[in-house]
Amino acid sequence: MVGTRQLNLFLRRLGVLQIDSVNVFERSHYLPALARLGAYDRSLLDRILAGPAMTEYWAHEAAFFPVTDLPLFDWRKAEYRDWYAARPDSFPNQNPEMLSWLRSELAEKGPLRASEVEHDSNVRRGPWWGWSDVKRGLETLFRTGEVVAAPRTRFERTYALPEQVLPREVLERSVPREEALRELVSTSIRALGIGTVSDVADYFRLKSADTVSALRDLEDAGSVRRVQVPGWGRDAYLHTEARLPRRIEAAALLSPFDPVVWERARALRLYDFHYRIEIYTPAPKRVYGYYTLPVLIDDRLPARIDLKSDRKAGVLRVQSAWAEPGFVDDDLPRIVGLLRQAAGWQGLERIEVADWGTLTGALRGALS
Repeated sequence: MVGTRQLNLFLRRLGVLQIDSVNVFERSHYLPALARLGAYDRSLLDRILAGPAMTEYWAHEAAFFPVTDLPLFDWRKAEYRDWYAARPDSFPNQNPEMLSWLRSELAEKGPLRASEVEHDSNVRRGPWWGWSDVKRGLETLFRTGEVVAAPRTRFERTYALPEQVLPREVLERSVPREEALRELVSTSIRALGIGTVSDVADYFRLKSADTVSALRDLEDAGSVRRVQVPGWGRDAYLHTEARLPRRIEAAALLSPFDPVVWERARALRLYDFHYRIEIYTPAPKRVYGYYTLPVLIDDRLPARIDLKSDRKAGVLRVQSAWAEPGFVDDDLPRIVGLLRQAAGWQGLERIEVADWGTLTGALRGALS
């Protein structure tokens, strides 16, 4: 049984949980725990993420992470402030009255979602994903650190003044830029186990030069070792706590935004798995599907599957399924097990397989 203890350990180990709004199968931030712990009660994770120990910011894209790590991004907030200040046409320079009014609204009313702000400018512009000026203003203040995230409501970000939601120790903590970068790089290499400079830098979207400097400091401190991996063609760094298991037994459906595959070059180097998400690709041009999940079996990625939770019909729909060159027959029953686990986790009664992909026929037969 997966409980809050296991979920908290998982969050500490991963260090960051990317947020994405796509909900065709399940929202991305729920999937890494499913991959590592198996089926679990999503409401437990919801409570942890909404609790005082967690927050969100632009870490690796928008992401949840421990609130105690928020000061590690002060330098990033300062860079955003400098970027805006240097551009006369930036939103804060063009809309100082709007930002001042938003600060006053939060001070008077407390944490608010953008949809709760009553203002003539709170109207979407352009296509459906276009932001209103109110949303743009709140996001600007969020990036620069003048506001922070409060617990979400129905997945919509809630904005607050820092003193309204952050604990005193976080408000008062100041971390010099170099120290913050070392801590972030340490978290990255511990979570990855091994990686190149670009792998480690991508974890928190750091610059390569900053990552190299931090890795050298960690190497001097004995936390990482520089190593060579055949075929990689560049230096790699190994965390000293990383261990090579005698045997790897794993089976998981991976989110497109799971750290195992979110750095696409690393996925190609480690697993010979060329991966691109096709959400924004026009349907006729998609190669594999709308929201294709890599399938992890032991130390391989032998398949990819496009899933949709049809909650109204009670069906987990396999929109497409594809075998990779490393696929073996023994993978099939394990993938079927993953699909059945996913359907049960989603509360769906049936699994239906479409006709698109090299693996769909075998899956349909195995599920019948």
